[in-house]
Amino acid sequence: MGSFNLTVVFLLLIIKLSSCSDHHTSVLKCIQTEREALLSFKEGINLTHEYDWRSYDLVVYKWLGEDCCQWAGVECNNKSGHVTKLDVRGFQFNEQISSLDWLSGLSSLKYLDMGGVDLSRVGANWLHAVNRLPSLVELHLDHCKLQSLPTSLSLVNLTSLFVLDLSYNHFTSSIPQWLVNLTSLTKLDLRFNNLLGKIPDSLGRLGSLRYLNLEYNSFWGSIPASIGSLSSLQDLDLSNNEMNGTIPESFGQLSNLVNLFLYENFLEGVITEVQLMNLTRLENVVLKANTNHSLVFNVTYDWVPPFKLKILELESCLCGPKFPVWLQVQSELTVVTLKNVGIIDTIPKEWFSMISSQIIHFDLSQNQIMGKLPHQLVLPNVNFIDLSNNCFKGPIPLWFSNVTELYLKSNSFSGSIPSNIDDLMPRLRCLDLSENNLNGTIPLSIWKINDLGGLYLRNNKLSGWLPHHWNESQLLWVVDISYNNLSGKILSSMGFLSSLHVLVLSNNNLYGEIPSSLQNCSLVSLDLSGNHLSGILPSWIGSEVKILRLRSNQFSGIIPRQWCNLPALHILDVAQNNLFGRIPNCLGNFTALIYGNGIIWPSFYVNYVEKAIIMTKGRELEYGSTLQFVTTIDFSGNNLIGGIPDEITSLTALDTLNLSRNHLTGNVPKNIGNMRFLETLDLSKNSLSGPIPESMSSLTSLVHLNLSFNKLAGRIPSGNQLQTLNDASIYKGNPRLCGSPLPTKCPGDETFDGPTFSDGSGIAQDKQDGDDTERLWFIVSIGLGFVVGFWSVCGTLLVKKSWRYWYFSFCDEIRNRIALIIALKMVHLTRKFGMEKN
Repeated sequence: MGSFNLTVVFLLLIIKLSSCSDHHTSVLKCIQTEREALLSFKEGINLTHEYDWRSYDLVVYKWLGEDCCQWAGVECNNKSGHVTKLDVRGFQFNEQISSLDWLSGLSSLKYLDMGGVDLSRVGANWLHAVNRLPSLVELHLDHCKLQSLPTSLSLVNLTSLFVLDLSYNHFTSSIPQWLVNLTSLTKLDLRFNNLLGKIPDSLGRLGSLRYLNLEYNSFWGSIPASIGSLSSLQDLDLSNNEMNGTIPESFGQLSNLVNLFLYENFLEGVITEVQLMNLTRLENVVLKANTNHSLVFNVTYDWVPPFKLKILELESCLCGPKFPVWLQVQSELTVVTLKNVGIIDTIPKEWFSMISSQIIHFDLSQNQIMGKLPHQLVLPNVNFIDLSNNCFKGPIPLWFSNVTELYLKSNSFSGSIPSNIDDLMPRLRCLDLSENNLNGTIPLSIWKINDLGGLYLRNNKLSGWLPHHWNESQLLWVVDISYNNLSGKILSSMGFLSSLHVLVLSNNNLYGEIPSSLQNCSLVSLDLSGNHLSGILPSWIGSEVKILRLRSNQFSGIIPRQWCNLPALHILDVAQNNLFGRIPNCLGNFTALIYGNGIIWPSFYVNYVEKAIIMTKGRELEYGSTLQFVTTIDFSGNNLIGGIPDEITSLTALDTLNLSRNHLTGNVPKNIGNMRFLETLDLSKNSLSGPIPESMSSLTSLVHLNLSFNKLAGRIPSGNQLQTLNDASIYKGNPRLCGSPLPTKCPGDETFDGPTFSDGSGIAQDKQDGDDTERLWFIVSIGLGFVVGFWSVCGTLLVKKSWRYWYFSFCDEIRNRIALIIALKMVHLTRKFGMEKN
């Protein structure tokens, strides 16, 4: 009996081992036809990786061996062996892929990700190739440089598709009809394309859609009312399009909506409880109107919404004037932006206290919120606060302990900056207290905040000296302390700020010389105007400088020739100093003033806008966000001598040229008409002589001209834009000038009123033959008039017989009457003078 049991056990063991061996030998490998399809893809390209050459052999070049299911980026079904997933995302090829026909060999593919692969040569064929994959569940072709989105598809096989990502391509068509037939879609991502037209009503057929992103396209028209049919929708992003019209009431049917992003459109109208009352799951809302207050929240004052928001960003939408209750009951907010929403009220203390512990971003700028901010509150997690452009008053609150960016500009804060600000706000990276009523000195502790990158104290009543010692470890990029009462010198230790890009100390009481150590900084903009600085102009200005303003100081010496090597310079203002010498003829090397200032300024800090008052168009204008596009040279109010260099006329992108109130001599450059974008030209109060060049009439952008008080002579040119500048005062003080708009006539004007021209010497010449074009039109009009007059009479007489008889009868009658009148007149004269015969 025991031996029998042993035999049975042995037999069972053999069977077990046999079954294990059979299972090992029967492991499924990939289908041969699908392996061949993958190999045809591999053989058609030479793979390069965009990050690391050494990683190539880890991907497609490792597609070796019989079993393609073991290849990198390839996955197969464990039972059937069919390839179900292909992921070659993030790789670029030496040769662009020209065909996707090899995909037809992977008929069981469920997941395809070729994001980042250049498919620009595939053309419209990509859709037909993908449409041969009836089992496809996810398709990712983002960042593929696709340019064609076919509008028609005869048979749609992609009925199982759940995810479609075609974002970041170059489509320029509208949403095709075949796409809205993919009724199984749960995610549709078409952002960052050039899609246009209206969002079709048929989009409402995608009832399973949970994620829809159409941002950064060119869609226009209203949001379709059918959007309410997308009952499963959780994420909706239509931002950065050209949508107009109202938000439909059907929005109220999106009961599963969590994230709503509608900023940067042209939406308008009224938002009521109807659009909001069923959005019970709503958490994040970002809504910005491009037109001021074109969107209005019109809900009853005490309405309590069904949602609890975490992020609320509203800009230029009207919510005020009172702080509405529907905002005050939002107790879970972490990000709050209520920018330019028309609130004229105080901040509700209960609401502020309720959200203070979790808030990380707080922006109530550009309203008329008033009162004092409470000092007892603490915001432990906040890193961004913007309360600028309101009506807050009182001292600066001390509860911003962990803030990294604090913007309180354009309020009515008074008092001094806390002396221990480094302890109160040790994490500050940007501090903006501009345009308030702050007084006292700038505390030394402010320079101990090592991470401080932006310091904006413009337009206050601060006094005292700049610090004597600057820390080499400081990361300051922007220092703007203009329009205060600072005194003292700019010390050489400021040169330790190697990362400093923008230094604006204008309109203070600083004196002394500009330290040469500032050349160690990375200056892009230097504005020291409106002080009492002296010495010679710095020759060490770096080639990256775009703005250099030193006007209204006491600088002397010459304009350094080294400044000619400033290719990025587009604002140069050294007016109202004591400069002498000649204008360097090498100023024609200013590249930005020849080809235009096309380089957009880097955003050192998003909320900083450098401001400057520029003398242009005959008046002082303050520029802010558009300062980077201003192009000007202002040397006025100095003691410069010599002529205006001809090379300056090559600065064809210059807007303003002001050389007034100097001692310049010689002629106005004859090629000044080349400066076609010149809007302001002021050469007044110099000793310029000779004629006004005829080319000046080519300055078609000119809106302000002043040539008064010089020694100019000859006829004032006319034509084009000069015809509109008819104020005689712009030529005043030039006794030898003549012609309109001056009352002094030029020689020949008294005897001949015909058109004249100047031969370049300033002497008026007869222009008998007139302008060639005018003469041609004169001859044509005479000839045309003769033909029309002749044939309107003679042609009618030839055609109409009755008219011809009447005409000649009329002529005979007139002839007889004239003959009779003459005969009677002769008889009368004969009798009068006694000449009649007896």
